[in-house]
Formats: sequence, structure tokens, C-alpha cells
Amino acid sequence: MAVIGGNAALGVLSGGGSSQVTPAGPSHIVSMGGNTEIDVLTRRQIWFGPGPLDAIRVRTGKSEVVFDDGRYPSAAAELARNADVAIVFGTQWNGENEDTPDTTLPHGQDTLIAAVTAANPRTVVVLETGNAVSTPWLEQSAAVLEAWYPGQHGADAIADVLFGQVNPSGRLPVTFHASLDQLPRPRLPGFGLPPDSSYNIDFPEGSDVGYRWFAKTGAKPVFPFGHGLSYTTFAVSDLKVEGGKTLTVSFAVKNTGDRAGADVPQVYLRSAAGKAQTRLIGFDKVELAPGEQKRVSVVADPRLLASFDTAAHGWRVAGGEYRVSVSDDASDAALEGGAKVAAQLLKP
Repeated sequence: MAVIGGNAALGVLSGGGSSQVTPAGPSHIVSMGGNTEIDVLTRRQIWFGPGPLDAIRVRTGKSEVVFDDGRYPSAAAELARNADVAIVFGTQWNGENEDTPDTTLPHGQDTLIAAVTAANPRTVVVLETGNAVSTPWLEQSAAVLEAWYPGQHGADAIADVLFGQVNPSGRLPVTFHASLDQLPRPRLPGFGLPPDSSYNIDFPEGSDVGYRWFAKTGAKPVFPFGHGLSYTTFAVSDLKVEGGKTLTVSFAVKNTGDRAGADVPQVYLRSAAGKAQTRLIGFDKVELAPGEQKRVSVVADPRLLASFDTAAHGWRVAGGEYRVSVSDDASDAALEGGAKVAAQLLKP
């Protein structure tokens, strides 16, 4: 097994800013410097040890695990080519008060990942990032694990998922775009201008932020909001939607695979009184043994069915037919139903 890049021998990455902490136990601090005294104090990477490499070696038994730091893509690709399996790490440090100019991985890591995945089709990509990133190497990879900033025991958490000791049930809280052109602002406003320059920022999305922008424009992302995979499979059925002052959505969830796991069914509003839209109005997490089935009920906060009326200073729910879907993610609408909701005005 080849383990490559991402300071995997050192630790897992912590995000920057006021939420950053120095953990108990081993840690490594890398100063990133800057142009002001505050930059020097706050712009620093903290790596929580031990690293994923150690956690992987503990779980592989007698299998040989070889590490390459990823500085030279050609060397990393050669190592991956001769391995049964490759695991390549990609990292992206982020902190408050600092924007990223684009969504690539820094320090040429996309080139490294592309070289490794091209050399070995059995390559797993592990990402430690603070945002959605571009994935130009996706089609060549066997799997992708988004670990975000996983915290003090992140190395064990990553290894547990990779080796199937934990069945993952996480879902994406953001959308992974297929191209920058799909975003409301493909270019960072003000990028390249001198300090203290004035510029305008347009917000064409209005309140249709994130996955709602993708639904409004019809853009197809690489990974939609709410996406996530498991080592088992699930099926939803027997949808019932009740109306009135809000929507009550109930359905059955069944584990159709051979491993215990947790499903996260999501309920999306697809139209409100004849107006098409996409809005998450509820979800649940259901632990199921193989073959087990449970019934789930989600009651929507009525404000999630409403639009804000500035003149009336309240949330206005239009009366009429409301359509919903029980979905695996924001782009999926496999199980649909509807009911009538009464018109009402809610206090802010």
C-alpha cells in the first residue's frame, strides 16, 4: 500500500482563525508568515498528531505500507504504480479574514493527485479541506473521502472509514461544483486590485444560496449538497404527506444491504403553491441493521414553506398545493408527494 502526500506522516490539519486550538498530545505548528504582526501571530497551520500514516499501518497488519511525501509527482506516481492500493492526501488550509483565489488545491496538489490516480486506478483520495474544491482527477480515482478538518483523533477516524471499521454516514453540507462557471461569482471580487480599492460585489443568487442556486440555474454539480455514501444500501418507500398549517412527511426506510449503517433521508420542498423551488425542510438519521426497516416522520417548520413579506413584516405562507421529495441529496427526487397547506402569516 502506498500512502502519499498531505503531511500524512505528521498529522491532520486544523483550520485557522479563532476556532483554532492547540490540542493535548503531539502537535506540529507551521508558521505561514504574512505582512503584518497579526499575520505572523495568526497565520499558522497546526497539525494534530499522530498522522494518518501511523493509523493506517496499525490497521494493515502484515501488509507493507510505503510513504512518499508527494513533493515530486513523478516519484509518487511510480510508487503508486507498483502498489496494490494507493491512498493520496490533499490538504487546503483556510482561516477567517482570508479568501481563496480559486478552488484548486494549493501547492500543485491537483497535479500530484492526477499523477497518482493515473498510475493506479485503485487510488483513494482523502481530502482535508475547509471548502468544496475542484476535482479534475475525479474520474481517474477509485473513491474520495472528504475528511474536512477532522480534529484531534482525525487520523483514527480517517483510517476507521478507509478500512471499514466504521460505516460512514456523513453528508455534504456544501455543493461540489463541476466548474467555476457554475458559481454565482466565478471570479473572486476584488482579486488582483491594489489594497484599499473600491469595487462592487453582485449577488445574483439573492436568497437562493448554495444548492438552491444550482437548482435555480439547472447546473449539475460533481457532488450535490447532502451527498454521501455508505458501505450498505438503503431504500425509502410508502410516502405519506399531510398538509394543514405545515407539512408532515412520513416514509419507511430499509437497510437493503448486508452491513449495519445509518441513512440520512432528506426532505426537500420542490414547489410551493405552484411555484417551483428547492429547499431542505427536514432530515433524519436512522440507524438500521441489515434488513431492518423503520418509519420516519419529519414535520417542517412552517417558516421553511414561507417567503418573507417586508410590508407585513412577517413570513407569508401562500395557500395551495405543496410538493416534496424524499431524497438522497438536493439533486435527487426519487420519491415525491404533496398536500395542501393553508395560507397564513407568521411572526418573524
